[in-house]
Amino acid sequence: MTTVADAVAVLEAAYPPALAESWDAVGLVCGDPAEEITRVLVCVDPVESTVDEAVELGAQLVVAHHPLLLKGVHGVPADTTKGSLVHRMIRGGIALFCAHTNADSADPGVSDALAAAIGLTVTGPLNPNPDGRTGIGRIGELPEAEPFAVFVERVARALPATEGGVRAAGDANRKIRRVAVSGGAGDSYLATATAAGVDAYVTADLRHHPAAEHLATPGAPALVDLAHWASEWPWCGQAAEILRAAIGGTVTVDVSARRTDPWTAQSAGAPTRTGRFTG
Repeated sequence: MTTVADAVAVLEAAYPPALAESWDAVGLVCGDPAEEITRVLVCVDPVESTVDEAVELGAQLVVAHHPLLLKGVHGVPADTTKGSLVHRMIRGGIALFCAHTNADSADPGVSDALAAAIGLTVTGPLNPNPDGRTGIGRIGELPEAEPFAVFVERVARALPATEGGVRAAGDANRKIRRVAVSGGAGDSYLATATAAGVDAYVTADLRHHPAAEHLATPGAPALVDLAHWASEWPWCGQAAEILRAAIGGTVTVDVSARRTDPWTAQSAGAPTRTGRFTG
């Protein structure tokens, strides 16, 4: 019999809680460690859609990247959004485990999965911890240099589609070989990417002013901006494989097929006229 505790032990060995930031909330959120599991669902977001999916699949454990209860709470009444999810999971015999910044820093972790999806060979962390092996982000290399415009299309093909798509900033003909990636919101590492001397930096949630200031910096890498969910989705496959390798003989492990990116539509907008909005 495989239990919730068995799965938690595998996950915490892969994504040690000690790697989590001090403000983070990781680990088992709800569920009985002694309960048997036969099916696990791995997802980015523990939201209504993925809980629906877990119920439909008959999963007894949801493994999510984002925490459900990141900020301190004094209760989880069923008439609140997050409280209703907790009650629903408990009533349905579904445990929830979250691996967040510990999965970001782990080796391999979230950014390794993103790098692999793009086709990079990882050479080390972008912002290493003292051990030099773990840390936020990764630096990697393409098999050979390619124009930035081609690289942007490579990234877009590698990740699940979202309404916001993939945005890019840089010279379309710039040769890209050495690349930094950081799954999730990564504009706090713009200067780190520049200091690393990479040709491009791939991350999510880039904001106007930090991006503009970065691009004005001599030697700054070109930017590829992703939807937050899409940048972290490759990690689901990584975590699923870790579980399958350890407990796959008794447990079925699924990767969520639900897109939980919050943006659901994008206006086509008016076509840009010649002479307007030049960059």
